Amino acid sequence: MVNKCELVWGNCLTIIKDNISLNSFKTWFEPIKPVKLENNVLTIQVPSQFFYEWLEEHYVTLLRKTIKRELGDDAKLEYRIIVDNGNNHKSGPATIQMPNSREGSSGINEMSFSNMYPGSMVKNPFVIPGLKKIHVDSQLNPSYTFDSYVEGDCNRLARSAGMAVAKSPGTTAFNPLVIWGSVGIGKTHLAQAIGNYTKVLNANKTVLYVGSEKFANQFIDALKNNNINDFVHFYQMIDVLIIDDIQFFANKAKTQDIFFHVFNHLHQSGKQLILTTDKPPKDLDGIEERLLSRFKWGLSADIQEPDFDTRISILQSRLHRDGIEMPYDVIEFVAYNLKTVRDLEGATTTILAESTLNKKEITLEVAKKVVMLYIKNVSKEISMETIQKTVCDFFDVSIEKLKGTTRKRPIVQARQLSMFFAKQYTNNSLKAIGAHFGGRDHSTVIHSCQAVRDQIDTDEEFKDSVEELKKRIELSL
Repeated sequence: MVNKCELVWGNCLTIIKDNISLNSFKTWFEPIKPVKLENNVLTIQVPSQFFYEWLEEHYVTLLRKTIKRELGDDAKLEYRIIVDNGNNHKSGPATIQMPNSREGSSGINEMSFSNMYPGSMVKNPFVIPGLKKIHVDSQLNPSYTFDSYVEGDCNRLARSAGMAVAKSPGTTAFNPLVIWGSVGIGKTHLAQAIGNYTKVLNANKTVLYVGSEKFANQFIDALKNNNINDFVHFYQMIDVLIIDDIQFFANKAKTQDIFFHVFNHLHQSGKQLILTTDKPPKDLDGIEERLLSRFKWGLSADIQEPDFDTRISILQSRLHRDGIEMPYDVIEFVAYNLKTVRDLEGATTTILAESTLNKKEITLEVAKKVVMLYIKNVSKEISMETIQKTVCDFFDVSIEKLKGTTRKRPIVQARQLSMFFAKQYTNNSLKAIGAHFGGRDHSTVIHSCQAVRDQIDTDEEFKDSVEELKKRIELSL
């Protein structure tokens, strides 16, 4: 039987899921467990101090409004932090009440996340007596650095965690650091940037980057040559081990078994593990549960598809590094039509090659020709201006009033609908949408979208108006 706190939290999750991306919901809200509901105070359990701080920094307004919507204006939210260190379960008894304002967020008792395991005394046959280390080629691409990795809303958590790991490998709560996301959005770049920065800051650390398929093939060779011990001991001496695309370990039982022992040794010895995959650990098929549980010891940080503004910045950064100028309308066209970092980089390289080899200027026509190689159709943009004009024409109000401060019901409704459709049809962030409506903040956009959804559920006439507006906007495609 579902108790009241689970029912309330389930209702909250339904609202929250409609207001954030699916990846963010899976990363930040699915791991939360409702604990109790007493005196109109809902207590939820989160896995770490960092997890709590991230929620408080990025989702406190959404949480506050959602809880009050379910329980009333006097409702409060408390966090219970539980730290899981694998075999040694350490419960952090700290319970933190959600502040009512940003100013109230200071003074929190921080918890220690020091490594719980003593160093191993296993002898390594690769170490020559009198020498502490042997030389290991890191296999890192020197061009993959933090400087060349453009930060945006899509990757801020993963990049920040990666920077912390590079500064103090093996000593943060982010061990392992699992970076996940779809193909071509910069996971490998970030993982190698962590490795390169680690080498800059910690010259005495042995860093190794290896693809999962290469690791598996090395293991097969070791089996054939009867030198499994050498294989294991080699990996046990690495200080920072980066393994790319661990989803390729799926259904390889022996490879997973040997990696399980390497993982345990490195983790218990205070060494750092960085893993990348195309989906969150809990969704990996064909991976043993004992490995999946260890992937959850640290932090799983997702990288999402970059939004339009970030894609512009990625292209500008690349061009600046290469010392090349490109017309802004070309940059904007490429950024609008190509979504992944890999496609952006590939198209830029091709456009530059077309221009250089054919001795042509970089024009929009050249860009269109190249972009067509990456996508079947170059879609026409539905801009926020188009949405605003369509809504304003429908309600017979001016765009100036839509962006203004008036609180008259018809204009407020038109404004909320415009924000609702802007979130639905454009790649702009909540912050960018709010700025486009007279400098409003992201919480106003969230509230507007929710107000529209609520009215759709309760007002059939309004629902018909929304459907008619949707048809008119889509005609602009």
